[in-house]
Amino acid sequence: QVQLVESGGGLVHAGGSLRLSCAASGLTFGLTFSSYGMGWFRQAPGQEREFVTAISRGGMGTYYANSVKGPFTIPRDNAKNTVFLQMNSLKPEDTALYCCAADAFGAGSSLIADYDYWGQGTQVTVAS
Repeated sequence: QVQLVESGGGLVHAGGSLRLSCAASGLTFGLTFSSYGMGWFRQAPGQEREFVTAISRGGMGTYYANSVKGPFTIPRDNAKNTVFLQMNSLKPEDTALYCCAADAFGAGSSLIADYDYWGQGTQVTVAS
């Protein structure tokens, strides 16, 4: 059973930065962490879950929602089975529960349905 555990959320003022981490364990079917596409999604209160960013299994492809392109990046450390979400220049509208997800196909997709495993999320609150 693949488990994803996020950390690094918290309260930050507008313009600040946060670095979220997502650690994976219990990888199955002979796949290593590097085989998975990884994504970050977020959900604000009263809103639907939305795509933030994703990275393909080889790390060659990265994809971003237009709203975060530039300030956000998604590095991954395959040796540590961890993917990160570096968030700079945060805005109050970035306030949400941030969840990471793993895609066994490895593409790194913007579609929720393409992901096989999800973490519980970490809360990010940006104060104005």
